[in-house]
Amino acid sequence: MREYAPRIRLKAQAGFGLLRDSLNFSFFIRHSHQEIARGVLRSLEIYLQAVGPRALGKYFDEEGYMQDLNDVEWKRIRRELLEAEWPMFMLRDESSSEDRYGFEYAGKPLGTPSLADKPDAACAVSFWLPTEYLEEHGPERVRELALQLAAPLPFCFGQAGLAFNGATNLMGVMRLIHQRCFRYPGMDIPDLGWLSWRLGTKVRGPSWMTFLGQPVLGELGGATQLRSRLSSPGTTVQEMEGERAVVTLGPWPDAGDTEQGRTLPAYRELARVLEPWLYYDTHNYGFEFPSEDVRRWERRFLD
Repeated sequence: MREYAPRIRLKAQAGFGLLRDSLNFSFFIRHSHQEIARGVLRSLEIYLQAVGPRALGKYFDEEGYMQDLNDVEWKRIRRELLEAEWPMFMLRDESSSEDRYGFEYAGKPLGTPSLADKPDAACAVSFWLPTEYLEEHGPERVRELALQLAAPLPFCFGQAGLAFNGATNLMGVMRLIHQRCFRYPGMDIPDLGWLSWRLGTKVRGPSWMTFLGQPVLGELGGATQLRSRLSSPGTTVQEMEGERAVVTLGPWPDAGDTEQGRTLPAYRELARVLEPWLYYDTHNYGFEFPSEDVRRWERRFLD
């Protein structure tokens, strides 16, 4: 069963986790936070029901320090999700040594004068699961959870699949990802905060589950036309309410392995279909991940 992904467990000498294989669910929404607040809270509650109320036990405060989540803080977070104009949250695993579970949200008052010079901004939400959850519950349960998380969100784009989960703000972690990402093309490198300002109405490269809303799905001709352009075995296109759809590439998320000749042809097929709408990053990770390699990684299913 472990053929679908490498087992990555890299820790610092102090025992703190630097990098691991995980599952990530991210959604980008071109609506003002106040329009989607209850939907985001609903998705968070669905996630907590799935992972258990104690899976998330820490949060980052306004100064960037990690604090314990208690009942008082949970009440504040729920209140701010519904009432604040610019809610920003980063919640993490109760373990202080390893990131397995996580919730991140970047809410924005889209359409207000304060964001007039940010035409590509979006609200964005992200959930993390350890791959052990997939092994314990199976891919059908994970797929069901992804659909449940997506349902309350009027997303323009979303994705669910394998990802590198690491402390990318620490020196050396992006180098560790750079050393592995070309071998395992099915593993994403999420950066919710950066992308929430720049993705706009574009999409990112394929994941195990690729969620498409408007305008891209409409420009593709809708779910029926999209389905007719995808012929790889195991690929499905499922319509969702609100002129949305999800493309699922096989029964399991798959990291691939270029050293073993597993180049993920279904992912490559979807990438070719989505190519006119693909977002290309301008992120500069410095010497640990040169910009020319960022572009090469983004085109890994096309070149």
